[in-house]
Amino acid sequence: MTLAVFFGCAFIAFGPAFALFVFTVAKDPLRVIILIAGAFFWLLSLLLSSLVWFIAVKASNSQDPSLPRGLLIFGVFFSVLLQEVFRFAYYRLLRKATEGLAAISDDASSAISVRQMAYVAGLGFGVMRGAFSMINILSDSLGPGTVGIFGDSQYYFITAALMTLALTLLHTFWGVLFFEGCEKSSWWVIAVVVSLHLLVAGLSLLNPLYEGSLPPVYCITLLMGIWAFFSSGGSLQNLSALCTRRKVEAESS
Repeated sequence: MTLAVFFGCAFIAFGPAFALFVFTVAKDPLRVIILIAGAFFWLLSLLLSSLVWFIAVKASNSQDPSLPRGLLIFGVFFSVLLQEVFRFAYYRLLRKATEGLAAISDDASSAISVRQMAYVAGLGFGVMRGAFSMINILSDSLGPGTVGIFGDSQYYFITAALMTLALTLLHTFWGVLFFEGCEKSSWWVIAVVVSLHLLVAGLSLLNPLYEGSLPPVYCITLLMGIWAFFSSGGSLQNLSALCTRRKVEAESS
């Protein structure tokens, strides 16, 4: 049973991200490099936020009973803000790299567009975030122990996997929207991305009240996916053409 829980939760949490990597990233070495670098930037934000949280713990009064909850809230929101700062730093780095590649290219064009970089960088952020949030949970799912034996929720592992899936996709969508906002100097878009990131982080603090956190997070994921689709150049005509093409291919086969 523990193996079924392990593989089931792993496929839920990382299956879509793995599919995106295989079909859209793996065949292009430049995209792979951008994804790995994006994951590294997320790691840097985590390292710095962990250092600040450690200093805050040491500087606080350990006798205060409300301290652990307060430090948790502080750490979560500070980490979110730091992730967005590093996302902007990564955008600036990629923009400089794009200008350099265009300068040495024969046709003065870059090998990858900003929208493609935004998507791959966001996926890198999301994959690394999901790995850090889920790896210990997957390890615990192998046992020994019985979930819920002391009255806790029996749906802990599945809800953790669903939350990891949502946040992985959200980071991908946020990456597209954040880079688009930086390109067009639409600071309100960046503000919306940061605000929704803070909101999702706040909703996660409601756990184990999963019915209060998961449905809003998935509603936000759906809205961000639609927004990112149209922001990256998608349209209803594209969807209609795709459906028509698939239907013709199915009929011809």
